[in-house]
Amino acid sequence: MKYLIILLALASFLSCIDDKKPPFNLPQSPKTLIAGDSAKSWKLARRFNNKTRMNMGDCFLSYRVTYLTNGYMHDNNAEQENCGETLTADWIIYHSKDNYPYIKLKSEKLKKLMHLDKDYKFFKILDLNENLMVLEFRHKQFSSKESTIVDFLVPEDVSIDDREFHW
Repeated sequence: MKYLIILLALASFLSCIDDKKPPFNLPQSPKTLIAGDSAKSWKLARRFNNKTRMNMGDCFLSYRVTYLTNGYMHDNNAEQENCGETLTADWIIYHSKDNYPYIKLKSEKLKKLMHLDKDYKFFKILDLNENLMVLEFRHKQFSSKESTIVDFLVPEDVSIDDREFHW
């Protein structure tokens, strides 16, 4: 019985340990990796919603987001038929108290486009190099239920196989 209690206590303790991954260490010159020498456009290579890979229709396949070195960004949604408004925002690299790196967007448009009460949004940087940027964020899509979205972005001129993923 004594061993059973110890095993249960140990199991309880281990289940409470935070299995949170350590912060991604940004490489040198992260702003240049994100925005290039003056501007850099990225496209979605893959998107996951709560760890499930999403099908990417026309709006996802044509989506481009451009970061400029002057701290401004915009996407191309309004240029595509029925893909919504263009997001324009200011951006900075931000580190949380526990040293997780983020891209912080700030714009009044975020309130409407992402159904927020505030004019800013954080996108956790999970990976970043010249040819890949992986961002994670929480989002309320079509209901009040929040999802974790992970976007794998590549420079717009990079060819990606299997982008038009369908079941």
